[in-house]
Amino acid sequence: MAAKDRPWLMRTYAGHSTAEASNELYRRNLAKGQTGLSVAFDLPTQTGYDPDHVLARGEVGRVGVPVSHLGDMRRLFAGIPLERTNTSMTINATAMWLLALYQVVAEEQGLDEAGVARLAGTTQNDIVKEYLSRGTYVFPPGPSLRLTTDTIAYTVDRMPKWNPINICSYHLQEAGATPVQEIAYAMSTATAVLDAVRDSGQVPADRMGDVVGRISFFVNAGVRFVEEMCKMRAFTRIWDTLTRERYGIEDPRQRRFRYGVQVNSLGLTEAQPENNVQRIVLEMLAVTLSKDARARAVQLPAWNEALGLPRPWDQQWSLRIQQVLAYESDLLEHADLFDGSHVVEARVAELVEGATAEMAHIAQLGGAVAAVESGYLKAQLVASHAERRARIESGEEKIVGVNCHTETEPSPLTADLDTAILTVDADVEARVAAALHEWRLSRDEPRAQRALTALKAAAAGTANLMPASLECARAGVTTGEWAWALRDVFGEFRAPTGVGGAPVAVAATAQGTDGEAALTAVRARAAGTAAELGTGRLRLLVGKPGLDGHSNGAEQIAVRARDAGFEVVYQGIRLTPEQIATAAVAEDVHCVGLSILSGSHAELVPDVLDRLRRAGAGDVPVVVGGIIPSADAEALRAAGVAAVFTPKDFGITQIIGRIVGEIRRANKLDPQEVPA
Repeated sequence: MAAKDRPWLMRTYAGHSTAEASNELYRRNLAKGQTGLSVAFDLPTQTGYDPDHVLARGEVGRVGVPVSHLGDMRRLFAGIPLERTNTSMTINATAMWLLALYQVVAEEQGLDEAGVARLAGTTQNDIVKEYLSRGTYVFPPGPSLRLTTDTIAYTVDRMPKWNPINICSYHLQEAGATPVQEIAYAMSTATAVLDAVRDSGQVPADRMGDVVGRISFFVNAGVRFVEEMCKMRAFTRIWDTLTRERYGIEDPRQRRFRYGVQVNSLGLTEAQPENNVQRIVLEMLAVTLSKDARARAVQLPAWNEALGLPRPWDQQWSLRIQQVLAYESDLLEHADLFDGSHVVEARVAELVEGATAEMAHIAQLGGAVAAVESGYLKAQLVASHAERRARIESGEEKIVGVNCHTETEPSPLTADLDTAILTVDADVEARVAAALHEWRLSRDEPRAQRALTALKAAAAGTANLMPASLECARAGVTTGEWAWALRDVFGEFRAPTGVGGAPVAVAATAQGTDGEAALTAVRARAAGTAAELGTGRLRLLVGKPGLDGHSNGAEQIAVRARDAGFEVVYQGIRLTPEQIATAAVAEDVHCVGLSILSGSHAELVPDVLDRLRRAGAGDVPVVVGGIIPSADAEALRAAGVAAVFTPKDFGITQIIGRIVGEIRRANKLDPQEVPA
């Protein structure tokens, strides 16, 4: 029997409301046996806005903790010795800034230069996938890659135990990536990053092994756990070949494929949410069963994440799932269970071949950054996601409790939905903004302004930006100020949506409830409604207000509405309610569809409704989709929303049919039957 393997780092992805509340949560989780921290930052922090910015409205403290300056970071880690803590920070566009704050807090805890060198953890810092799937980018690809490169060069020299980036394929899978695409796009991103570091001149050629050895990955594991396990073995094989052949890394320890994982959150269901527990277990097995491709850090979502924000008890349940596998089972006592398996080897070889071919194609397009800028990668993901949604709707791909075996007994877990999730206090945003103003008033203002001026000067030149960012942190500069200083130099960026290039994905033979093909029926009724209204086509505005970058659902609605004959207005993510209302009036749309997954619907949707009424477009129906608790859905309908769609509404064609019905109702047309 092989020597018993050590358990992986056990984390829960956590953070909400305020730094103080999140610090309390971290301490409780560590006391329960969690062995590492995984910090969730709120969307303003991730996208470089202070909590008093107009785009931050409704987003402060919702999906993570707000960190606006050094004082917040101090409170976030108060009483937690950073020298003995392995901290993962899910942060991308502003990764350098958060790492600078983290280092300064560590110094304030008494760490000297040698102590800082012992800090261990990870900044996500993969900006390419933000343009494709998550949407928390700020700057154009070139400057973004420079920030990543500078962070890597700095940490290799000053923080050699820190993982300055994890190439993140997690969100690619949620955006529709197949295993082949997930591997190929992640590896192409890693190649772009390593090439940029090598070509920057900041790291001597003989230290590229140190760079490669600190590159980590963050992956997704879906419920097809055999395929997912084979995917991880394929990842390992390709990474070993790539780093040896392209970068000449001879030390096998530096070529090791090092990854952490969170299993598929967006694959969890609102319907029969208790089924999510077994999904989470199966997905965890995909990244733990194979010793040769085992994750070194695992964080599991909670069973109720499709309903809203998990409570501490829900997170504890997920932590206990890991602990039972690691400490009660005999998994860690054996060598790799799959060595010699002809089935596994054949599937791994197939994935390696497919991913290698797609990597070569991306290289022909000019590499990952060029493939982002051209829209190729985004269009491929939107198309792949549309195909998967079509398989679910047709029943070809089965999801228990959603499109099959929907009969159910009442669940005690959801008997009271309003208490089955954690809610963020409504006054958190105001309190955080007030504290920010006090911080600005109390700091050394001349020093802060000098630091920002120096940051801009460094950005305009070629110097590594980490030293200037550290001085900004020490001088009391805020997250928004740091980001705006760089916006002034680098500009901003709007990524391609991928909607225009997505092919028709729904088979016209999918049967509707009335015996006709469902999409054909909706298309006919949409055309008939347009004719009755005296217009060529119905016009639908799909809007994403606020900072929520999860655009997958919005893109699929836009694509299906287009296929149903609508003229679709979709401008991508990060819009204010004012911009959405203005566009709705200017485009004379027949319906506005808002997509929000971050929890900011209670603030942003009524704002859009109010602005439409003031613009004389109050009769335009507004529908909303997202992770919306039942009580909030009732409040939105009472405020004037025509329909609310949540994850249980998996039939996109049926949603489009409902939209046609709402347009007819708003225009006082005969409410002819529309598939719903």
